[in-house]
Amino acid sequence: MTAVAPPLVAITGLHKDYQGLRPLRMRALQLHAGDVVALAGLDERAAEMLVGLLTGAALPDEGEVRLFDQATSSITETEAWLALLDRIGLVTTRAVLIEPFTVRQNLALPFTIALDPVPAEWIARVDALAREAGIPEAQWDRPVGHADAETQARVRVARALALDPAVLLVEHPTATMPRDRVADYGADLGRLARARRLALLAITADDVFARALEGTRLTHQPVTGECQPAGFWSKILGR
Repeated sequence: MTAVAPPLVAITGLHKDYQGLRPLRMRALQLHAGDVVALAGLDERAAEMLVGLLTGAALPDEGEVRLFDQATSSITETEAWLALLDRIGLVTTRAVLIEPFTVRQNLALPFTIALDPVPAEWIARVDALAREAGIPEAQWDRPVGHADAETQARVRVARALALDPAVLLVEHPTATMPRDRVADYGADLGRLARARRLALLAITADDVFARALEGTRLTHQPVTGECQPAGFWSKILGR
C-alpha cells in the first residue's frame, strides 16, 4: 500500500488576534503538491496576516500551522526558518520591485547583486523564468517601473519561482490589473502551478481570477473560520 504524503500546508484550529475587526480564525485548510486553491473572504489586512502565519513570520495564538510537516512554532533557529522560506514563493505587491532596474535585473536579484550587467552565468536562468511567467520578451530590458500592472504582476510571479519553491502564496494579485487581462493572468498562473506540481494558495476577492485558475474555490467565513466551497451558502439557501 502506497503511503500518502503529508500536506505541504496544514492549518488546524487557527486563532490569531491581530487588532483587526475580529481575530483571524481558520478551522482547517490543507494543500498538497499540485493543489490550486483560490480563497476568498479575507481583506487586505487579514490576507497579510495569513501570509505571515504561513511563512512563520507570525505564530498563532491558538491552533497550529504546519509547513512541510513541521509546526511553525517549533522552528526556533534562524537558519532553519530561512531554509523554510526558500521553499515558499510569495507573490504580493508588498514584495518591492526596484523600478529603475530592468525586468532582467529584478529577476536576477535572488541569485546575485551584480546586476550591471546581469552576469552571463545567470542570463539563461533569468530568461527562462521570464518566459515561464509569460513576460513579453520586449519588456525584459526595460525598467520595470515603466511596465504595466500585468507585466509587474508577472515579474513578481517569476521572482517568486526563482528558488524553485514547493508552495506558492499569492496575495490579491489583480487589484490594480486591467480587467481584460485578469483571466489570462489567472489561467497562466494555474497552468504554471500544475506544471511545477506546486501547492498554490491564492488569496483573492477577484472571482474572474479565481475561476481562471481552474482549481478549488473556497470562501472563508470570518465568524466560524470555516473554508467553504464557493457558492456553498447559495446552494444551501436555494439562491
